[in-house]
Amino acid sequence: MTLQACAEIVQRGDPERFAAAMAAPVTARRVLFPLYAFNFEVARTPWVTEEPMIAEMRLQWWRDALEEIAEGRPVRKHEVTLPLAEAITPEIARELDRLIQARRWDIYKEAFEDEDHFAEYLTKTGGDLMWAAAAALGADRDLDPTLAHPREAIRLFGQASAFVRFMKAVPALEARGRIPLVDGRPAAISQRAADFQRTIGDEMVVRRRVIQQARPAILEGWQTAPLLRQIAQNPTRVADGSIRLSEFRKRSRLVRWAL
Repeated sequence: MTLQACAEIVQRGDPERFAAAMAAPVTARRVLFPLYAFNFEVARTPWVTEEPMIAEMRLQWWRDALEEIAEGRPVRKHEVTLPLAEAITPEIARELDRLIQARRWDIYKEAFEDEDHFAEYLTKTGGDLMWAAAAALGADRDLDPTLAHPREAIRLFGQASAFVRFMKAVPALEARGRIPLVDGRPAAISQRAADFQRTIGDEMVVRRRVIQQARPAILEGWQTAPLLRQIAQNPTRVADGSIRLSEFRKRSRLVRWAL
């Protein structure tokens, strides 16, 4: 029932990751749903209160839960923490602490310090999450000795996917008084998207560098490449809030990736 609760949380709060998880094998969902539910609960924490101190305390609650998992202690009872403790290793729990710390930026209204700070935020909130899912599914085991370790490729792909999600959220962030972009000029946004396109290169190469049982972890990025192309070619879509694929293209692309 706790796994079902995680699935329902993701379905309500993160429908795109829910679709990706549902396209994955049933065994992979036991990892993906707890991780994605954890991510959603952490990501929403800064937005459920206007009091920074309360938001900080809520994030600390999740940090404490990860510490319990990392140290092998009984984990506090919660519909997400219990299945999460079964899905991840102590090492992954320690790495996910970086994700929570990065979310502290969401509590306050200050802009990112610079582009490096923004890139670090994307890496910790997107890259680390994707790698955590891949590692929990076995991406760091039984590696093909002829291939480079997939960790960096997966984290870069997760970072690029986080960039797309962040660009889609820009209008909502601005409406809430945030300063989401270090440089909001269309040319700068276009250049950033183009940089990510070059960084991830051929997305099929990324998939081939991951062993089969861990590939469901990168399904959440099934829209990343075409949406990066949209942003690079027409950066005004960010301000317009029109970064999206048609429903037909979304579904057909997800099916192709799942296969």
